[in-house]
Amino acid sequence: MQALVIAAHGSHLNPGSSEPTFAHADTIRATGAFDEVREAFWKEEPSFREVLRTLESEAVYVVPLFVSEGYFTERVIPRELRLAGWDVDDWDSDGTDADHATLTATDVGKTVHYCGPVGTHDAMGDVIVERARSITEREDLTDFGLAVVGHGTERNENSAKAIYYHADRLRASGLFADVRAVFMDEEPEVDDVATLFETDDVVVVPLFVADGFHTREDIPEDMGLTDDYREGYDVPTAVDSVDIWYAGAVGTEPLVADVILERAADAGADVTDAIKAVRERTRGGSDANPDAAAGESR
Repeated sequence: MQALVIAAHGSHLNPGSSEPTFAHADTIRATGAFDEVREAFWKEEPSFREVLRTLESEAVYVVPLFVSEGYFTERVIPRELRLAGWDVDDWDSDGTDADHATLTATDVGKTVHYCGPVGTHDAMGDVIVERARSITEREDLTDFGLAVVGHGTERNENSAKAIYYHADRLRASGLFADVRAVFMDEEPEVDDVATLFETDDVVVVPLFVADGFHTREDIPEDMGLTDDYREGYDVPTAVDSVDIWYAGAVGTEPLVADVILERAADAGADVTDAIKAVRERTRGGSDANPDAAAGESR
């Protein structure tokens, strides 16, 4: 038997933060690829510490639904799962290369295939493109600029690395006229997004797992889409003569379920048929592959 655990942050303050986790778990559960599928959270139940005890499977694939490598993926989750011998050097990562490590959970004796975060997987580029196509309802976006938004923080340099990684790959793909990484708390700032591009249209996609205060309130106001998020705004909204197409958190895109499965597949899970089924169900007919377009691979 094999099980999948999707590990996410959760929130005591924003009850909607866990909704994407449950939605992606339901999508994967419906494929039948795993005997058991569980959601686990840091700030909600079931907790990271208890989730393995709820499983009968001896082999467990744990996929963190986080944007970047850092404190939670490198310390909190391995500690709470009690992974014997865990060492972040097992990933041999420079901040975007985390793959997987196979360890034993000491208290339950299960084999845990611990995967890198969803947000740094190459397939997340497909999700960003799908998000852009969904909000614009256009397949061809070669005349559009794309802003990939991250939080940015001095506490975790890898937070920005994930944003730049996807922006660089998508720029090389030629799918957009220009692609830039922008941030809430670092330069270049999302406040200036309308002035950073020479295109008449810019799609803004936040690389956040769930819609919350930042994506629903801060970013729209910072970009000048509205003075008060409670009053709403048009999509697109003209800011300094540039049409801004704001897409909301990328983690809510159904295609993220595919990235979760890709992470598990990289760790050895037999999910080939499930990946195909999820793509057919969630992709909406798009075929965006930055690697194929750019002629490069990770």
